[in-house]
Amino acid sequence: MGSIGSRSVTVHHVRAALGGARRLGIDTAPLLQRAGIPPLLLGDDAARVAPERFAHLVRELHEATGDEFLGLGSVPSRPGTFAMMCHLCVGCADLGAAVRRAARFYGLFPGGPDLALERHGGEAVFAVRNDLGGHPEGRFLAESALVLFHRLASWLTGRPLPLRWVRLTCPPPPYAAEYALVFGCPVRFGRPGSGPAAAAAFDARRLTAPVVRDEEALRDLLRRAPAGLIGRPGPAIAVTVAEQVRRAFVHALREGRPARLPEVSQLAARLAVSPATLRRRLQEEGTSYQRLKDQVRREAAVAHLTEGREPIAELASRLGYSEDTAFHRAFRRWTGTTPGAYRLHGAVRTQRQPADHRGQES
Repeated sequence: MGSIGSRSVTVHHVRAALGGARRLGIDTAPLLQRAGIPPLLLGDDAARVAPERFAHLVRELHEATGDEFLGLGSVPSRPGTFAMMCHLCVGCADLGAAVRRAARFYGLFPGGPDLALERHGGEAVFAVRNDLGGHPEGRFLAESALVLFHRLASWLTGRPLPLRWVRLTCPPPPYAAEYALVFGCPVRFGRPGSGPAAAAAFDARRLTAPVVRDEEALRDLLRRAPAGLIGRPGPAIAVTVAEQVRRAFVHALREGRPARLPEVSQLAARLAVSPATLRRRLQEEGTSYQRLKDQVRREAAVAHLTEGREPIAELASRLGYSEDTAFHRAFRRWTGTTPGAYRLHGAVRTQRQPADHRGQES
């Protein structure tokens, strides 16, 4: 793990990231070389490295130490721990639930990060309460956990999470100005023992921001994370408005029995735009509210008709149709056949359909 600036990473953070491997007796020179970082660079206090090289180094350290904490903590974190935490988070309805679940998950591991989420009036505060080790790099690990939280929160909701302030319980280091670039907000410093090792505050209203990522998006993220989240200049939030709307529909179908798919006005309120702006942005992305709604319903219907034995009337209700006759009409429009016929011959019909059929509007 590690902290980074807006365009490059200070050599101080590179040294800190290497501390655990060195204590384990691992030769770090080959790791640096594979990451494209000249070992001699570490002797220059003014040196900086590109974010992608730092991310590469973090991946090398993960593999060399067999520890997601890079050998920096009081106990190792087994590979796959972060991924399992993410799988738990994407199933949450909103950001607040996801952060609380992550905190409870890591609380199961003695010696791991002691995470907390508190609300004080209109402000939410996420804190790493322990420094994760009794050596100087332990502070670096706590700071990195804060960076990871911030970027993962932005990724989960598909929107940047603006921070109001960050507090680190350490004297300001010579490179203190770096932290404002990392977090995009004022950073306060304090004496050790005066509070959590690292904490960040944001608008408490963001706790209700819906989680718009799903398992498919998570699989893509985990091919690069956690190093990919840390080794980039900003949060990984590339997500279209259409994707956010689509994820809201998927979540509603998953949670509701019967489903109550959000209206345009409700989706617009979640995304902090007007209904007209939402419609315009969807149009700019080549789709519409109704088209996305039909696509999600159609894909869910096809999956359940092919794989399950749920009565068609119950399936229609679960997909948000007040009458099963309306579902029959929609399904015939989508596929050219009835739900019952599709259940009997769906596999054959699917093989005969053109590859882009499911993405077309009916």
